[in-house]
This record gives sequence, C-alpha cells and structure tokens, in this order.
Amino acid sequence: MTEKIQQTLRDSAAARWTVLLFLAFAMFCSYIFMDILSPIKDLMQSTRGWDSTAFGTMQGSETFLNVFVFFLIFAGIILDKMGVRFTAILSGIVMLIGATLNWYAVTAAFQGSGLEAWFNNNLNYIPGFDELGISPFYRGMPASAKFAAVGFMIFGCGVEMAGITVSRGIVKWFKGREMALAMGSEMALARLGVATCMIFSPVFAKLGGNIDVSRSVAFGVVLLFIALIMFIVYFFMDKKLDAQTGEAEEKDDPFKISDLGKILSSSGFWLVALLCVLYYSAIFPFQKYAVNMLQCNLTFTTVDPDSFWATNTVTIIQYCIMLIVAAAAFASNFSKNKNTKYGLLAVAVVALVIFCYMGYMRQSAETVFAVFPLLAVGITPILGNYVDHKGKAASMLVIGSVLLILCHLTFAFVLPAFKGNAMGGMIVAYLTILVLGASFSLVPASLWPSVPKLVDAKIIGSAYALIFWIQNIGLWLFPLLIGKVLDKTNPQLVTELQNGTISAEEAAVSYNYTAPLVMLACLGVAALILGFVLKAIDKKKGYGLELPNIKKD
Repeated sequence: MTEKIQQTLRDSAAARWTVLLFLAFAMFCSYIFMDILSPIKDLMQSTRGWDSTAFGTMQGSETFLNVFVFFLIFAGIILDKMGVRFTAILSGIVMLIGATLNWYAVTAAFQGSGLEAWFNNNLNYIPGFDELGISPFYRGMPASAKFAAVGFMIFGCGVEMAGITVSRGIVKWFKGREMALAMGSEMALARLGVATCMIFSPVFAKLGGNIDVSRSVAFGVVLLFIALIMFIVYFFMDKKLDAQTGEAEEKDDPFKISDLGKILSSSGFWLVALLCVLYYSAIFPFQKYAVNMLQCNLTFTTVDPDSFWATNTVTIIQYCIMLIVAAAAFASNFSKNKNTKYGLLAVAVVALVIFCYMGYMRQSAETVFAVFPLLAVGITPILGNYVDHKGKAASMLVIGSVLLILCHLTFAFVLPAFKGNAMGGMIVAYLTILVLGASFSLVPASLWPSVPKLVDAKIIGSAYALIFWIQNIGLWLFPLLIGKVLDKTNPQLVTELQNGTISAEEAAVSYNYTAPLVMLACLGVAALILGFVLKAIDKKKGYGLELPNIKKD
C-alpha cells in the first residue's frame, strides 16, 4: 500500500510543480485582465469619452456583485459543495464570459449599435441602490462604460472564485511538502501579471500607429481562454490523483451564518479585517490610476518613431529583462551557496537598472510603473521566512503602514516638484514605486499568517470569507472615489474639456492628483494607528503575533 501511495502524482515533484504552474499561470492571466485598462486610462478618455468618474465607476464594478450580492460567500459554498475541480473550471468560464462582454463594450462595433442606444437609455436609475449611493451606474455614464462594467462585474465574480480555488488546490497538492514555497511562487508569478499588463496593454492599443483600445482587452481575453485551458488540464490531473489515492475530493468548511456572532465579537478579527481593507484599498485602486498619475506628474518627450526605442522589439527585450530580474531575485532566496546567492542578487540588480534605463529611454509611464512588483517578488520570501523563524509580524505591519504613507505623500508632493526635470522625476518615481511594492509585500508575509493566531481554528474558514468580503468593499469603493475626487478637484480642467478649450488628449494627462493621493495616504495613517493598537492588544492578550510561526523544540 505504501509503495502505491509513493507512486501517485502528488509524490512526483515534477507533477506537483507542473500543477502549480498551471494554477499560477491561470492567476497570472487573471491579474493581467484585472488591470488591462489601467495603463491606457488616457486613451479611454480620448477615444471613448470616459472621464475619471466613468473610469473609476467601471473599475470599481469588478467587486460589486461580490460585495452587494454576496457572490464571494456563494463562491465559498460552491467550492465546498462541488469541489476544487468543478469550481476551477466554473471560475475560468465566468472570467472568460465577463471579459468577452468587457471587450465588446469597447469595440468600434458597439458604437452606434442598438445595444449602445439601450445602455444610453437604461440603467440610469436603479431603485434602492441609487438611494443608498452604491449604484454601479449613473445618469450620463457613457454606454460603453456601463456595458464594460457589466462584463467586469461578471469577471470579478470569476476571479475571486478562482483565487480561493487555486489556494485550495495548492494546499491539496503540497500538503506536507513545499507549501510555503509553492504559495510564494504562485503569488510571485501572479504579481508579474501587473507588470506584464503595464508593458503590453499600451503596445496593443497603439499597434501599427492606429489607436484601438479594444485590442488591449482582446489580448486579455485570449489569455483568459488559455487560463481556462490550464484549469481543464488541472481538472484531469487532479482527478487522476484522486483515482490513484482512492481519496474523496477535499473540501473546505462552508461559510456558516451561525459563525458570524463568534467572528464579529472578536477584536482580533476586526483589527485584521480593517488592516486588510486599508492596505489593499491603498494599493489595488491606486494601480488602476498609477500610470495616468505618472503621465500627469512626469515630463515625457516624444520618442522619434524611427528610433529603436519606439519599436515593439524593445518591448520584448525589456520584458525578457524583467523576467530575469524576477527569476534571479526570487531564486536567490533559496540558494544555500553564498556565492550563488549573491551572484543571483547581483544579476537581479544589474538587470533592474537596465530595465529602468530602458523605461527612461522609452519615455513611457507604463514601463515606469511596471517595476512595481519586481522588488516585491524578491523580498516576499525573505519576509515570510523571517516571520516564520523570527516573528515580529505586528511590527512589520507598522513598518508597512509607514512606507505606504511616505510613498503616497511622495507621489502627492515631491514628484510634482520635479515636473520639467525628466531625469530627476524618473528617479524619484522609480524608487517610490519599488518601495511601495516592497511595503505591499509585508501584508501577505505578516498579516495573513497572523489570522489563525487571532481567530478560533473552528471558524477560521468563515473568518477568511468575511475578511475577503470586507476587503472587496474597499476595492469597490476606492476606485470610484478616486475618479470622483479627481473630477471634483480639477473643476477647471473638466470645464475646459466640456467647452472644447482643451482636447481630450491634453485633458487626460493634465490632472492634479494631490487630493486622491492624500486620501490614500490617510488610509496608511489609519492602518498605522490600527497597527499600534494590534501590537498593544497582542502584548495584553498574548496572541503571539510577535512570536515566530515555527516553534523550536
């Protein structure tokens, strides 16, 4: 019997890591689509008439159904009742359907169609939602933005379902083995999707010198189709594993309404949930506006169309260099030989400098922000390992909050001072973006492993589901708020655009981002305060947040 178990797919390192690759690549694709329009916000305004309010409302719609129709809770129930395999394929199909609708909404075929007329005349008032101020649409919202929002809502349901399903799949295949490394690798690859999106979305939109934003979205749709194929392959591998072991498919405990009382009465739960929503609301919504913020605060010069730096070849080269940075930085964490370790770090640093130089030469805001996940990929395993062996999780949350505040205030007040100084502004932007990405790494490394210490093990599954739901409230609210604040704090720009005094192209890169950035910095201040409260409660009640996760005998 022992011999039979040793011969299962799960006991093969190659099979385990192949499964991880399929699951991680599927999440990589979903992360790309999540921000596919972020680096081309200016083009959405100039070609589709989406002002900042329309853009923010559409981007916030991703989590609308998860929050207000409680689909996130239903996704957990589906996972429990139907298992990982079924839920994985269902999530892939739902993401693809939503993405396809989103793509059609921004195509030329939608413009002037009967469907556009219908969206112009409908969904301007939704009883109940309008009174509560939570409607995903508003009167005067461009029809293409409304329809794109519908597609994005559906995609959002699929991507959240995929997230919890992939985590469950990794647990099944790596239980008792390289669990932490597998989780970290999946997260690292998924985050590279952000950089991939920033680099390639504008390329597809401007391909051949003819601007068409639908090409960028089509690129994302194709990747989600590939993600669905990855889930289907995973389905058969996982089914074969169960056939080999004779085990029933593993399932999570369902979200129980009866658990709410226990969870909501826990001060530890509320601290973690609020810290989570503050951190994520200060990062993910910012990603959707970051490229446009850089366009408005940095001085970019037009690159000669005939030069090497204007070609798509340089895009491919820069992307390959980015992969070298990520791979070398990540691999350095697991090298036991000091010479090899420092050699890999040296390669990562040199490649990062080359990547940044190429971004400067390309004079592209999208490639500047593409460095965001690169430092995080390298240091996330370091931070996780430190918390495992040394502890100090609560202290890391405080440090992360401070870095978050400093980065957003730097974007708000320091970066604009370098307007006109191309090199100086670029250096400040690169350094701040890298630090912001590093601060974000502190969240998964210290916050998530702390949850089991704060919440009863019997209700941990329900607690996570509720935390994700609360997190999604912030991810719905703040993209919308940033867009509205931008329009409200730039009234002259909005008026000039309406009067035709300024073109849509000029208006799109002329916003003053100070107010939205200060708002995001305030989220960091709130997180900092909660971090100190968490440390105080931990000291008083002895939750053990400052203690290492791995206890020595």
